[in-house]
Amino acid sequence: MKIALVVNPFSGGKRTGKRLSMVKRALEGKGIESDIFISRFKGHLAEIARNLDPGAYGAVAAMGGDGTSFHMINGLLSAHRPDQLPPLALLPSGSGNSFARDLELLTLEQGIQAIVRNRPRPVDLLRFSRGKDCFYFINLMGLGFVTDVAVTAERFKVFHDLSYLIGVIHRTASLSSFHMELKVDGKPFSGPGCFVEICNSRYTGGSMLMAPGAEIDDGLMDIVIAGPLTRRKLLGSLPRIYSGTHIRMKEVSCIQGKKLEIKTFPSKALLPDGEIMGVTPGTVEVLPQHLRVLS
Repeated sequence: MKIALVVNPFSGGKRTGKRLSMVKRALEGKGIESDIFISRFKGHLAEIARNLDPGAYGAVAAMGGDGTSFHMINGLLSAHRPDQLPPLALLPSGSGNSFARDLELLTLEQGIQAIVRNRPRPVDLLRFSRGKDCFYFINLMGLGFVTDVAVTAERFKVFHDLSYLIGVIHRTASLSSFHMELKVDGKPFSGPGCFVEICNSRYTGGSMLMAPGAEIDDGLMDIVIAGPLTRRKLLGSLPRIYSGTHIRMKEVSCIQGKKLEIKTFPSKALLPDGEIMGVTPGTVEVLPQHLRVLS
């Protein structure tokens, strides 16, 4: 089999680029031929994916984290129909790798073995639309506190792993709720909130179990809604996300649906698959088993 191997060398604190030669040797040792494409600048991943010839490859492999697969998927679907695409392979080497965790692909070696097995698995895809603009995500999309933290962390990225902690401290100190008006399959939900996570898969941030009941191929999204929280309650809830017990809190609700309409006051930034992109209002729809991945 021949694959397109698309690499984000900046992923995982620039560790991904250093692992490329090992991955190439391992694939060659398994009889897998690869054309290698390396992302060089912002927006390059989507450009590479958009210009690939899908008929030339048995799979398209994304080597990086959740953001890498996000840009790959959006690049591919901007130029090709889903039925024209080969399966997507995930070579987890980013800082999160949350969607790969749902596939039980925790290491590069396990990602390579999935390519060798070549067993495509249909999975759901989620689409956010606002007017004529849209993008796709495969893991989850957040808004509210979770996104505000990421926006702040981006400003302090020179501090590397500490940037997220700085974001949490800053946003907790200035914590405030916002008003949201949601419709899930036509049923309205409204009131003040702290954050919302729209989940296709279970994990976020690597091993945080945001949506314990989510399944990547059931045709449903799991919407985790946190109502108003005090600073103490918020900080107390963060460790519980690693075990998934946060959903037992009386301030937290989890709703399943196929279509979500979102309005917030004020407008809130969005965080699809760990990337800061888009703002409310908008609509999220599940595209059942719209994509194939190797698992």
